[in-house]
Amino acid sequence: MFRIKRLYSFVLGTFFPLLLATFSVCLFILLMQFVWQSVNDMVGKGIGMGVLAQLFFYAALTLVPMSMPLAVLLASLMTFGNLGEHLELLAMKASGISLLRIMKPLIIAVIGLVGISFYFQNNILPQAYVKMYTILDSVRDKSPELSIPVGVFYKEIPGYNVYVRHKDPKTGSLLDMMIYDFSKGFENAAVIVADTGKLAMSDDKMHLVLTLYSGESFENLGTRKTRWVAESVPYRRETFSLKQILIPFDSNFTMNDESARSNRDMGKNINQLTHFADSVSHQVDSLALQALPIWRERIYLSSFKQRSWANAKNAQPADSLYEQGFQAVFDNLNEEEQLRYVNRAKDKVENFTNQYSYDASVQLSSVKQIRAHQIQLQKKFTFSLACLLFFFIGAPLGAIIRKGGIGLPAVLSVFLFLFYYTIDILGIKLARQGVLPIWEGMWLSSLPLAILGVFFTYKAVNDSVMMNPDAWKSIWQRIMGKREVRNYAKKEIIMNPADYPKDLAFIEEFNRSALVYLQQHAQLPFYIAFWQNAWRNDDLQQLVFSMESYIEDLKNADENLIIAKLIDYPVITPMHLPFLKSPAVRTILAVLFPVGLLIYGRALWKRKQINNDLQTTLKVNEEIETELKKYDPSTK
Repeated sequence: MFRIKRLYSFVLGTFFPLLLATFSVCLFILLMQFVWQSVNDMVGKGIGMGVLAQLFFYAALTLVPMSMPLAVLLASLMTFGNLGEHLELLAMKASGISLLRIMKPLIIAVIGLVGISFYFQNNILPQAYVKMYTILDSVRDKSPELSIPVGVFYKEIPGYNVYVRHKDPKTGSLLDMMIYDFSKGFENAAVIVADTGKLAMSDDKMHLVLTLYSGESFENLGTRKTRWVAESVPYRRETFSLKQILIPFDSNFTMNDESARSNRDMGKNINQLTHFADSVSHQVDSLALQALPIWRERIYLSSFKQRSWANAKNAQPADSLYEQGFQAVFDNLNEEEQLRYVNRAKDKVENFTNQYSYDASVQLSSVKQIRAHQIQLQKKFTFSLACLLFFFIGAPLGAIIRKGGIGLPAVLSVFLFLFYYTIDILGIKLARQGVLPIWEGMWLSSLPLAILGVFFTYKAVNDSVMMNPDAWKSIWQRIMGKREVRNYAKKEIIMNPADYPKDLAFIEEFNRSALVYLQQHAQLPFYIAFWQNAWRNDDLQQLVFSMESYIEDLKNADENLIIAKLIDYPVITPMHLPFLKSPAVRTILAVLFPVGLLIYGRALWKRKQINNDLQTTLKVNEEIETELKKYDPSTK
């Protein structure tokens, strides 16, 4: 019988509730962003709650592929951050359980989520896209609800402009109305003025009923579009106490046809995308092969075709001019014939240009459709794999920072997701424009995620202190040139007292070796000489080892003055560049001048610093020798 280990059930039980919570939050935030972007299309349309519920439901489904990677990243960060903060992760490692073994059940679970995400994007997401955009297009096409403002012309009624000076809030009457009726055309406009009016919708919601009281109307009766200025225009003027106008106005919500959206790239699965891309690619190739001989015949061969005025003596092959040349014949023509030939050539060139532009636009449109379908095809894989990549970033990073809760993990998750999303948008744009191949543009955002995942996993498995503030402080001090300072104090209990005679011998030997080293390295090496042998620091490492040996022994001294003098010794750190031991690497860096020059400058600065440290060490040695001789019986 298959049973899950208690450790695995504990990790899974910690991860999945957080995943569900973070997924809900991420989906809600992205859905609110969608609502904010589409609020202008939905407000004032009188859309029922059922239609809005369907729109939000399908919009939420379309946002699932983007919400899932962010939720996995945030949940994995919080899970391992909580385990590290509560010392549970430390207890597991102390029991001999490695981090990868702790992550094993979650890796399997996230791989399952990748499969579910891929199935969702291939089978459910296209239908959700079609449904959502169909409803959204229908909402955009619906006429707005009538809410006539005061003091401005209202133009949302087709064929009418309505101006209302005041409104009666109790009865809903419109006061001091002016209506411009353009329903019969702009040339036959009618103007209606009324003291009071009411606007109502018919029972079938297909017409507006405008009831006017105590007003006048003015209307032109002519039908001609143009008239002489002095010509009189017949018109009709009417005074009324009650007048009703029936205006066509469809306020019912009608759903658009889904076929228009189902033919788009977002509404297709992998098989449909592949079939469309292959079919259109074959069609584009066929059109190009058919157009090539036609353009060759129209442009090349027809331009050098022999004319009737070329006699047999001057006749040349079909692809060349005759002996006299074109210019000689053209100069013998009169101005009228020259102008006629120039105009004919100009018309021919314009026709060729227009035809070529049309063919190019047709092919470019097909190529854009192919790229759009290939982008959607690759996106189904990249968004699914992003869940796994984000997990290998979030879980090790949470184990490193050891900080749970929603604060720091949320900040890191948003930053990493924005970094991924920015590169993804850049890659899609480059792929759509043809700057990069489709697969390179679509997988461009996955490359930095994979690098970060490998880096953080390696650091977490090896218990890195990269998130320790003291470690970053030490690195920053080294970059800024700040030196490490020695800090010693006299020991209360000394188990092994310092051997002064031995230390004096070590110091004297160090002084001789240091003077020799300073004499040999007094001059800074040139660029070529540096890459040949100046990178070696074996002698310096031996000097540093010797100095640290007698300092370590003198820390056991029983005199405060000697301990105080030890603090004056500088901390000498040789430049550690192990990759420069290879002659091939040194040759490459020497040739790559910008990179080699930076390393060369850093080495010169370090050489000068080491020389100064050695000189300081020699001065401190003189003071230490003076003090040691006071307490050394052999020197008395």
